[in-house]
Amino acid sequence: MEIKGSVQSVIFYNAENGFSVLEIDTDGGVVTAVGCIPEVSEGECLALEGKWTSSSKYGDRFEVSNVRFEAPTNRLGIINYLSSGMFYGVGPVLATNIVNHFGLQTLSILENDPERLSEVSGIGKKKAEEIGKCYQENIGMRNTLIFLQKYNITMSKAIKIFSFYGELTEEVIKKNPYLLAEDIDGIGFQTADEIAIKMGFDMESDFRLIAGILHTLSEAGLREGHTSLPAATLIERAAILLKYDNIERIGELLPRLEIMGKIRSMLIADEQGNNVRFYSRSLDFNTENAIAARLVKITNHNFGRIENLDKEISIFEHSNSLYLDKTQREAVITAMNKGSVVITGGPGTGKTTIIKCILDLCLGAGMKVSLCAPTGRASKRLSESTSHPASTIHRLLEMDFSEGHPTYHYNESEPLDTEVVIVDEISMADIYIFNALVRALPEGARLILVGDKDQLPSVSPGNILADIISTGVLPVAYLSEIHRQEANSLIIENAHRINRGEMPILRNSSNDFFFDNKEGYVDIQKAVVTMVTERLPAFLNLSPKDIQVLAPVKKGLSGVETLNVLLQDALNPNTEVVKINGVDFKVGDKVMHTVNDYSLKWQRGTEQGTGIFNGEIGYITNIIRGCVVVEFDDGKLVVYERATQEHLMLAYAVSVHKSQGSEFPVVVLALSSGGTMLTRNLLYTAVTRAKRAVVIVGTHKALRQMVFNDHSQRRYTLLKELICQNLAKLKLIRG
Repeated sequence: MEIKGSVQSVIFYNAENGFSVLEIDTDGGVVTAVGCIPEVSEGECLALEGKWTSSSKYGDRFEVSNVRFEAPTNRLGIINYLSSGMFYGVGPVLATNIVNHFGLQTLSILENDPERLSEVSGIGKKKAEEIGKCYQENIGMRNTLIFLQKYNITMSKAIKIFSFYGELTEEVIKKNPYLLAEDIDGIGFQTADEIAIKMGFDMESDFRLIAGILHTLSEAGLREGHTSLPAATLIERAAILLKYDNIERIGELLPRLEIMGKIRSMLIADEQGNNVRFYSRSLDFNTENAIAARLVKITNHNFGRIENLDKEISIFEHSNSLYLDKTQREAVITAMNKGSVVITGGPGTGKTTIIKCILDLCLGAGMKVSLCAPTGRASKRLSESTSHPASTIHRLLEMDFSEGHPTYHYNESEPLDTEVVIVDEISMADIYIFNALVRALPEGARLILVGDKDQLPSVSPGNILADIISTGVLPVAYLSEIHRQEANSLIIENAHRINRGEMPILRNSSNDFFFDNKEGYVDIQKAVVTMVTERLPAFLNLSPKDIQVLAPVKKGLSGVETLNVLLQDALNPNTEVVKINGVDFKVGDKVMHTVNDYSLKWQRGTEQGTGIFNGEIGYITNIIRGCVVVEFDDGKLVVYERATQEHLMLAYAVSVHKSQGSEFPVVVLALSSGGTMLTRNLLYTAVTRAKRAVVIVGTHKALRQMVFNDHSQRRYTLLKELICQNLAKLKLIRG
C-alpha cells in the first residue's frame, strides 16, 4: 500500500545505510515510518510504499519498501521545504520571502533559473548560486536513487552505489551495468544481469561475457575455496552461468582479461598433462607464492640439534603421568630440531598432548612461544587445554582495518616477538591469514602446524594443510594411535572407523553415540526438534544451547534453513521480529556470522576492536530501531545495522562446512537419503565436532552412503606447485 505526507520530524537517520525513522504528517494523522530512505528533512513531501507492522515495544509503524519524492504543492509546503535545513543559510524568514516573490513557481526557478534568487532581498549572486547548486545536487542524488529503484535495487544498496559513482551513476550503469558486480560490495553478477536485461542490454556483449568470467572465478573462491581454476573448467562454468554456447569466444576473452590485469594465468604440469590455471586476480597468486617462498626458507633454516631431548621428554611424561608413543616422540623431536613441522592426526591421537609437551620444552629452554588458531573457538580450546595464553591469528598479528583493508601491526618490517609459533586447527586457515602469519615470523623462528588432514578444508580460499603435506618438503608427523578413549565411549572409535570406510558401531548401551532411525522428512524434522528441546536436555542434564544441529545441505526439508525455522519456533517464544533477507530474526535467537568482515566494530567491556569472522556464533540480545545487537561466544558485542545484517544467519542448525573448527558439547546430525553431499569426510567432520555426545537422525541408507562415499571435491590451489618451484630455485641458487 502507499501513504503520502510531509516529514514532520526525523527521529533517526543512519548515513551509512540510509535506515531512517520518520514521523510523517498524512491526511489520516501523524504516522511513524521506518526503512531505508535517502536523507530527508522536515517539510519534505514523500510517497511511501510498504506495509503496516505492529510490536509491543514500538506500536504501529509503516515499514517502507520504496520511496518517491514529491514536490510540495502549496506555499506552506514549499516554505517548510526551503527552511528544512537542506539549504545552507535559508531559514523560515528567507524561505517565506522567496516564496512570496516567486509563489508556486519557486521550485521551477530553483531548478532552471537559480540566479533569479538574487531578486529577493538578502540574497546576493553568490548565495543564489550556492542555493541553486544545493538544490541540483539534492535533486540529482534523489533522481539517481529513484532510477536505481526501478531495477529493484534496495535503498541501502542504491545509496552504496551512489556513494561510489556519485552524479555519474546513471551514465555508468547505462553504459555497462556489469561494473556494479566488480565495484560494489554486495552486488553480484546475477543482480547486474537482471538490471542489464531490464535495460535491454545486449546479452552477447563483451561486457556481459567478461563479467560472467570474473564472477565464475570469484564464486569458485568464495563458495568452494578454489584459488584458481583450470582454463577448461573456467570456460565450461562461465558458459553455463551465461547460458552461452560459444565457448571459443569465452576462451578468446581470457588473454584480454589478463592484459587488463583482471585475471592471471599460470602454466603447470598436472596428472592430465600441461594445464593453464587462472587466478581471479594477481593477489591470490602473489599470496600463495609468498607463502611458498616463506615456508621453503623456514624449513631450510639450519637449527643445531638440542641436547638431552629424550631426557626432557621423559621428565615431561613422568610429571604428567602419560606416555608418548614412538610417532609422538618423533614429532616432538622434529619440532624442536627443525624450522617447521606438520603434526596431523584424528581425534584422540594426542595432538594436544604433543602441543603441551613442545610448549613445556620450549618454555623450559627459555624460548618465547605464541599459541594461536584461526578461530576464536579454537584458540579458546587451545588455551584451556594447555593452560597457556592463546589467541586467534588475527589478534596475534594485531589486525587493523582503519585503512579500508586488512593491515597487520606485525609483518616483515615489524616481526613478532617470538621464537616458536604453534598453530592449531591449521586446516581452517585460508591463504590470506596464513600468509600474514608467515610474513610476520622473525628470522630463525620455528613454525609448528597442527591439524587433522581428514577434516574438510577451510571455507575460504586455500587448502593449506593438504597442500603442504602433499609436497613432502616439510617434515610431517602422522599420528594414528588412539590415546584418549573413555570407558564405553564411541565418538572417537566411530570417527576413526568412519575415516577408514567402516560402518560406525551402533549399540543401545552407548553413552555418547546414538542413531535414531527415521525414514521420512517429517519424522526427521520432528525427531531433531524433540532431541534438542526435550530428550537430550533431560538425558544429559544440559541446556538446548549446548546442542548444535548439523545438516549436510542448506536447502530441502531436512536442510539447515528448514530446521532453523522449526527450532526457532520451538525454542524462542519472543514476538519482536526484524526481517533479514526474508527470514525472521528475534531477540534470543542463536545466529552465525557468515563472512570475514574486517571492518565490523565490536566491544567487549572497555575493549574495542574491529573484525568478525566467518563461523562465529552468538545470540541476539536486543533489536533497537531495526538494528540487531549480537553477543558472541567470546563476549564481543556487535551492532548490526541494515547494511551488515545480511551477513547473519540463524544458527540453531548450521551446515557441516560451517561447523569446521568448532567443538560443541552435543551434536545432532540430520540425514536424509540422496545427494552428492553425503560423503565420508563430511560425516567424519560432523562426528568430530562433538565433545560429549553425537546423535545421528536419519536412515541407515544415508549413513551407509556417507561411510562408503569417499569422493571429495577437488580444490584447485597451486600452493603445492609453488612450494616445489621455490624449493627448486633455492637449490639452484645454492648449487
